[in-house]
Amino acid sequence: MGDFESVGKAFVGHYYKTFDTPGGRGQLAALYQETSMLTWEGQKMQGAQNIVQKLTSLPFQSCTHHVSTMDCQPSGQTGGIIVSVTGQLLVEGEQHPLKFSQVFQLMPSTPGNYFVLNDIFRLNYA
Repeated sequence: MGDFESVGKAFVGHYYKTFDTPGGRGQLAALYQETSMLTWEGQKMQGAQNIVQKLTSLPFQSCTHHVSTMDCQPSGQTGGIIVSVTGQLLVEGEQHPLKFSQVFQLMPSTPGNYFVLNDIFRLNYA
């Protein structure tokens, strides 16, 4: 039962390390496919190219994610995994981190590999 936990943990580590590396957001394209959808603060986009275009056009060059919680569950009969993350995001030049939540649905692509089918990101202002 713990395999989905180890996959989720490895994914989260890789995703945020890549996102936080200068120039790394463009490399996240490999995690998405044309059926993938991102909802970023209520704005929806579909397909790896559109998703990466959004991520690379964010109004900051670098940031640091600090994960506070991560929960994983198996999803469906095809081996999917739901990953829910909360944490803090510190944008370059800012003193105060922003709280965020992000949910990923990972789906198997090839044996032992997953892609992001769904990705929902929200800043938590309350």
